[in-house]
Formats: sequence, C-alpha cells, structure tokens
Amino acid sequence: MDYKKAGVDIEAGYKSVELMKEHIKGTVRPEVLGGIGGFAGAFSLAKIKEMEEPVLLSGTDGCGTKVQLAYIMDKHDTIGIDAVAMCVNDIACSGGEPLFFLDYIACGKNYPEKIATIVSGVAEGCKQSGAALVGGETAEHPGLMPENEYDLAGFAVGVVEKKDLITGENIKDGDVLVGIASSGVHSNGFSLVRKVFRMTEESLNTYYDSLGKTLGEALLEPTRIYVKALKNVKEVGVTIKGCSHITGGGFYENIPRMLPDGIRAEVKKDSYEVPAIFKMLATEGDISEEMMYNTYNMGVGMILALDSADVDKAIEAINAAGDKAFVVGKAVAGEKGVTLC
Repeated sequence: MDYKKAGVDIEAGYKSVELMKEHIKGTVRPEVLGGIGGFAGAFSLAKIKEMEEPVLLSGTDGCGTKVQLAYIMDKHDTIGIDAVAMCVNDIACSGGEPLFFLDYIACGKNYPEKIATIVSGVAEGCKQSGAALVGGETAEHPGLMPENEYDLAGFAVGVVEKKDLITGENIKDGDVLVGIASSGVHSNGFSLVRKVFRMTEESLNTYYDSLGKTLGEALLEPTRIYVKALKNVKEVGVTIKGCSHITGGGFYENIPRMLPDGIRAEVKKDSYEVPAIFKMLATEGDISEEMMYNTYNMGVGMILALDSADVDKAIEAINAAGDKAFVVGKAVAGEKGVTLC
C-alpha cells in the first residue's frame, strides 16, 4: 500500500504546480520575493513603510455552489476570477489596494490540467485587481469528494492609509447613491439558482434570445472586479463616503452595512435596467421581488455614497475604467435600512 493507492497522487501535484507557474508569472509585483513552491509567499513591505499610517485589510471567500456549473459545463477557466473578485472587491470597498492573494483548491482527484486551468482564472482575477498570486494549496480529498468535483476559496491582503478608509460614518441626508453595474449573478444565490433551473448540460447549453447567450454562459459569467473603478474615483480627487459590495443578502443586508445610524438608503428600482437573467430567475422560480432583492445584486455590484457635487466626476471616472455607473438613489434621514421605491 502507498499514498497513490490510497487516492493521493503526489506526482500529479508536482505537475499541477509546474503547469500553473506560467499563469502565476503574469501576476508578479515588484514586492514579491522568491518564486512559487516555497513554504510561504514572501512580500516586501518596503513601500508600505513609506505610508503615513498604513492599515492592512484582509478578506477571504469562495465561489459557493457556482462551482457546480463549472463541473457540468466542463469550463474551469473563469471560476478563479470569481474567487479573487469576492475577496478583492471587499478590500476595495474599504478604500484599499489589494496586494496579494492565495488560493485553496480542494478536489476529489488532482487532474493537473484542470487544476492549472482553474489557477489560470485565479491569475486573471489577480491581474485585473493588481494583486500578486503569491501561493496556494491544492488538497486531494479521496473518499471525501467525488473525483470530478472541487471547491475553490481564497484569501487576499490589501493596504490603505488610515485617513483614506471608507467607513460610511460621514454619510449625510442628501448624499447621492451611485451604482456600478454587475456582470450578472456574480457568486451569490446559486443554491437558489440550482433549484430554479435544471442543472444539466442540455439545460445550461440552451440559448435564449433575451440573454443573448446560453443559460450556462449567463450564469457562469465571472464576478466583476471593481478595484480599478474605485481607484479611478480616488485619483480624480473624489471622496467616497460609503461603499457597499452587493453580495449574499442583496440590497437589504449589504447597503445598511455602510450606513451610519440615522441614515436610510432610498433606492429607485427604475433608475436602471435590471438584467434579463434576474427577470428570468424571478419568473421561472416564482420568486417574489422582495426575495430577489434580498438575495441577488439585481444588476448592481457596488453602491457608492457620494456628495452630490462629486457625482458627475465619479461616474466619468468609473466609466473610464470600463465599468458602467448610474445614480440609483439617495441617502435620507431616518431609521438605518433600505427603502426600495
């Protein structure tokens, strides 16, 4: 008996590392020390030492049950973007710059080419956010997971000057709420998605005119990364008073997280066009409007609270980053929470 016969192929692990190295190279920042394969990822703090009062930010998350669509469609090159996005968007939401990222892949069986493809998506997410991919772990779990399945999660670290932290504490009555468009369902609410639609290859490969693509393509669309957009807003001199990353819990849970006591968010539902995938979900699943807004981003991946005088400049900066921004509502005096109208 040996480890391979027990279900863990060490040689496959070595091959996975070799195959993923080319993808990782493209994420390297000047601060990265050493290469892939060491016991720890090394990152120089020399530049951080030059900051006045640096604050480290961290975030960890996964892709949830969205990975099941990747199994069924046998498409593994974008799910890594989701893992990165869920972490770096939270860091950007606090005003920070993502510095580095580590991934964790648990799989039933290590297929080196598949693992390398997953990591290519992680590397792409890191490139989009400017973070370095400094390490990770691929764990083979025979007997615990089916051979063709895997789970993916990650961890990111960023930094921000303390004075630039986005806390929401200065949001006041009359401030404007600006939304940034999502790329679709992102990485939340897929347990409900999988109850609404049949998770078969035939169903996911069905083309819909309303979507302009297949159902699977619409659902597997990777989570939008907003790091560049928020950086652009900062660079044009606009202060972001509050920022909410619309993830699990939708509007009702996430928007209040940026609000101070005594301020309520008033969001106008007709201020933008809700993407077709959400309309299809609601119709096919007979899901109430309240539940949709309590579960999904409904086409808005990030919401910023801004002084009214800064709105036009901020929208221009966000659009210049390749994103789409629009006014979705305002902050009003009242009990902390959200009113959809």
